[in-house]
Amino acid sequence: MTSPERDDAEPRALPSVYTVAGSDPHSELVDRTGMSAADIASIDELMAALVHLRAAEKELSEASLRYMKLGETDMRALHFLIVCENTGTLATPSAIAQHLGISSASTTKLLDRLESGGHIHREQHPSDRRALAIVIEPSTRSVAMRTVGAQQARRVHAARRLTLEERGTVTAFLEDMTAEISVEGIEWFDGPTEDAGTG
Repeated sequence: MTSPERDDAEPRALPSVYTVAGSDPHSELVDRTGMSAADIASIDELMAALVHLRAAEKELSEASLRYMKLGETDMRALHFLIVCENTGTLATPSAIAQHLGISSASTTKLLDRLESGGHIHREQHPSDRRALAIVIEPSTRSVAMRTVGAQQARRVHAARRLTLEERGTVTAFLEDMTAEISVEGIEWFDGPTEDAGTG
């Protein structure tokens, strides 16, 4: 006769959610024919590292949004304006809409929000009287560059520690994985939903 489970028994360790076996124990999704235990273990480690990277990126993104008191799309727009300024490119509302993948109406609301917050201003386009140029305010640029931008730039430190050949391997791997998980051609994909962000 087995004794009842004690209330103070040690809890079982939570299973890892990053392993191939944990997610696909019966090889319904991944054909593991010809893969050794070492192969599977190294793939598990790689998948876990990618999850940790995404978690770190999410945490940094959320921290930057709180610090700047802006929405995600607003921050993407400001980053685009900084890049345009750095490259001597005029940023227009239509270019911003195309970059963000949002409608012209949502772009207008976004620009109104950023302008009222003192982050940007509109100027007359120098060569097209019917168009406007969007310029980031120096104070916003300075804050973004020395905080969020500086932290994001630390990615380069990791890339510099790789050899030229290693960077090529990593780049090829990331591009290959991107192609593998692309939603193009998936039957159940309804298409992207527009995110105008919040201020």
